[in-house]
Amino acid sequence: MINDFVYGKFGSERARRIIPSMSRLLEAARAKGYLIIFTRDAHKTADPELKIWGEHAMKGTSGSEVIPDLNIQKGDHVIEKSTYSSFFNTELDSVLKRHGVDEVIIVGVTTDICVRHTAADAFFRGYKVIIPKECVQTISDEIQERALDEMKRLYHAEILDLEQVIA
Repeated sequence: MINDFVYGKFGSERARRIIPSMSRLLEAARAKGYLIIFTRDAHKTADPELKIWGEHAMKGTSGSEVIPDLNIQKGDHVIEKSTYSSFFNTELDSVLKRHGVDEVIIVGVTTDICVRHTAADAFFRGYKVIIPKECVQTISDEIQERALDEMKRLYHAEILDLEQVIA
């Protein structure tokens, strides 16, 4: 998650609410030696998304930086993206393949936009998709549930409790 989506232009209490769960997941993933990849919006003025949402998370600004609460560590990867999906026009797929990854755990905001598009692209590339429901959030409970249901139905995503994921 990045500053503009947690504390900045699109920041919300709903986004801040998932930080402790994301931190627990990161701690467990690091303990198991999992590959950790952060993706972050880093927009340029010509990006199509800006026509919808206006300027946000512009490349080189603090708004596009991963929130310090998540404590990026040496060995973690940070991948910049310019669309909803973390796969589109990024090196994410090649990094995952290089490390022999066949399943991805997707977290962050917003469930119905960036998480969903990333889940779709992961599924289309043959990855098993896991979504810990305490680690994703959007603007309302109704949209949250609909997005989780759609990812389960359309992309065979496993929607799990955090405890199931870190066990």
